Amino acid sequence: MAVADVMKMVKENDIKFVDFRFTDTKGKEQHVSVPISAFNEEKFTEGHAFDGSSISGWKGIQASDMQLMPDPETANIDPFMDEPTLILTCDVIDPTDGKGYDRDPRSLAKRAEAYLKSSGIGDTAYFGPEPEFFIFDSIQWDVSMSGSSVRINSEEAAWASSEKFEGGNTGHRPGVKGGYFPVPPVDSLQDIRSAMCIALEGMGVPVEVHHHEVATAGQCEIGTKFSTLTQRADWTQILKYVVLNTAHAYGKTATFMPKPFAGDNGSGMHVHQSIWKDGKNLFAGNGYAGLSEFALYYIGGIIKHARALNAITNPGTNSYKRLVPHFEAPVKLAYSAKNRSAAIRIPFVHSDKARRVEARFPDPIANPYLAFSALMMAGLDGVQNKIHPGEPATKDLYHLPPEEDAAIPTVCSSLEQALEYLDKDREFLTRGGVFSEDWINSYIDLKMEEVNKMRITPHPVEFSMYYSC
Repeated sequence: MAVADVMKMVKENDIKFVDFRFTDTKGKEQHVSVPISAFNEEKFTEGHAFDGSSISGWKGIQASDMQLMPDPETANIDPFMDEPTLILTCDVIDPTDGKGYDRDPRSLAKRAEAYLKSSGIGDTAYFGPEPEFFIFDSIQWDVSMSGSSVRINSEEAAWASSEKFEGGNTGHRPGVKGGYFPVPPVDSLQDIRSAMCIALEGMGVPVEVHHHEVATAGQCEIGTKFSTLTQRADWTQILKYVVLNTAHAYGKTATFMPKPFAGDNGSGMHVHQSIWKDGKNLFAGNGYAGLSEFALYYIGGIIKHARALNAITNPGTNSYKRLVPHFEAPVKLAYSAKNRSAAIRIPFVHSDKARRVEARFPDPIANPYLAFSALMMAGLDGVQNKIHPGEPATKDLYHLPPEEDAAIPTVCSSLEQALEYLDKDREFLTRGGVFSEDWINSYIDLKMEEVNKMRITPHPVEFSMYYSC
């Protein structure tokens, strides 16, 4: 879509406000709105000034002036606003040099795509994420000096079978690990997910499937089409926005938190990916599961750097409550076709064009611009250095004999450990100036704040274990 198309869109839809959006380091979308009287074609060349000093993880007051440069190809009409509002996704520009700000995730993703082309290895990286999420009726939590608590309210939850509800308890709900995927009324969220899909397609994100996921209490997934790295990250942000706001419109609350409660499956974000050059899928070949040697090396790079990747693909302390061995989590750093217990899976497909690999350890609180870029950089390092991943895993990795279990490496067990690995294993990310040393240092500092916050806060489980000691 060209600038002229956007201006035509504004006129034809009687747009009253334009919402400039960008994503911060933690993956949260931020926005600022201007009335249509303050919007014209010059915004696409001059940008919109804002103060970047208050954005978490960005530079301080001494370097606060930033420019939002809207991308006309991202123009969308917001389906949730009362007044007709046009959304434009923006790159954050540093006005001192006119380049993408070093810590702007979208600018970083564009640098990753440029690096791929300049390397000569390929010219296009395709990504297809599958972010899972929960929809609850309500959520309450409290963290203070006097104590802490959390309460999830869900009529669909297995634990709600004895509760009294206005209008009665219907009794139809998925049990623990029973959500995949009975028809309604057990699946109570069909209409909400359908509404989400309609909103997504209205905003230009092609939907392929939607369904209830394994866990009780409203775990869901909406499958959307693959695309190029930066656009697919844009679409992931749209998906999150639509999920959160549709649930809100229905009087419910959605979350992409990986492990909101114990005892059932957490939410992951399996990431499908492939590298192409001159219209050819470089992952297609005659090797294992139809893969090329190129694809095996790519897998080898992801496995080699997986623990450093965890800091970006699994960026919360809560992420590691999902990544626990022996709880059906993809913690084993191995690859396999069909075997979903491996961290890297090769999906069965009928066409070489669809040949791809699927990283199963990322989760949906990951910043998509950063996660996709980091995964690609790790894979490209595997290709450049011919890192073979070894033999594929053919056994159920969840139930191995102890001696075999110990021989297979795992992902990190905590955010702190992941940050330590990122600190030591960073060179593959900095090639081509994609991730800078300054960015990595600032990211580690930002995430260590979260680690330390958890360190100093007593947990209710600790009271159950230690109060009477």
